[in-house]
Amino acid sequence: MNSERDIATRLLAWFDRHGRHDLPWQHPRTPYRVWLSEIMLQQTQVSVVTGYFDRFVAALPELPALARAPQDDVLALWSGLGYYARARNLHAAAKRCVENHDGDLPRDLDALIALPGIGRSTAGAILSQAWGDAAPILDGNVKRVLCRVFGIEGWPGLPKVEKQLWAIAETLLPDARLADWTQAQMDFGATLCTRADPACAICPLQDVCVARIEGRTAELPHPKPGKPLPERETHMLVLRDGEGRVLLQRRPPAGIWASLWSLPEAEDTASANIVFDKHARGDFAKARTGETIQHGFSHYRLRIQPLHIDNVKPRNAVGDNPDLRWASRAELAGIGLPAPVRRLIDKE
Repeated sequence: MNSERDIATRLLAWFDRHGRHDLPWQHPRTPYRVWLSEIMLQQTQVSVVTGYFDRFVAALPELPALARAPQDDVLALWSGLGYYARARNLHAAAKRCVENHDGDLPRDLDALIALPGIGRSTAGAILSQAWGDAAPILDGNVKRVLCRVFGIEGWPGLPKVEKQLWAIAETLLPDARLADWTQAQMDFGATLCTRADPACAICPLQDVCVARIEGRTAELPHPKPGKPLPERETHMLVLRDGEGRVLLQRRPPAGIWASLWSLPEAEDTASANIVFDKHARGDFAKARTGETIQHGFSHYRLRIQPLHIDNVKPRNAVGDNPDLRWASRAELAGIGLPAPVRRLIDKE
């Protein structure tokens, strides 16, 4: 290879033949649509995102509309995508853009990074795809590709390794087609230079890839030093009144599932009885134990033990509490619920 710039030439040629050119946020490719797609694509695959993206922009087609929307509406549109801090940050960033940038995303790296939920790589992806600016990206796919092609040692999340990768990403920037270059890197890592079983035999970089030449594709990039995730357990009360409505409780504004609607929780059965008596009248002894649901977060695993009690009578105090509501089956479809909670309710 004559220079590292040739990598861009090869990948762009590969992208022209095999890349993804019909993604919904590419037509039209506006700053708002690019930004929304990049936030949705964080830790979520394209195949999952496309439907959510279409529904989101249909409801909130422009940045000012997102800024004006109630948070409950934003979370409901996001419901099922997970990592809900992304939605809250998206909403907060839109409001800040209205306040400080005339309702538009700023075309400036530092100004973008200053917005909630936007890091250096996301900012680079927005600049390059929305405006064709020369800005590198370094998402998980790009880190994997660079570690393999250049034989980079160490876990990519380490600051010294990440600094090295950013320097390489800067040198690879082509002189033109910056939007395509950004998409080409993401597509290449997602569809060809995959984490498991990369398609090295048809790779356009196989003759210069250190991992391929040295037989280390399974080794690179180095994994994060691991330790077993701790486990936590909670009991969730699925309380239904005589009309079949379910009692929902809003989560606190910080922490897991912040501000989403969920179910009343307790640490154990005894505590669950106390929570039940606080919110409803009925026979707790008739509670049915449902199938345990396991849900993984980035830093722990949660075991959810559901307790189902039907035909309860709401206490009057519930109507006076803005963080409690009885929701019918029809209303549940438009409420932002964590995916495992929705799955638990839908089982009945």
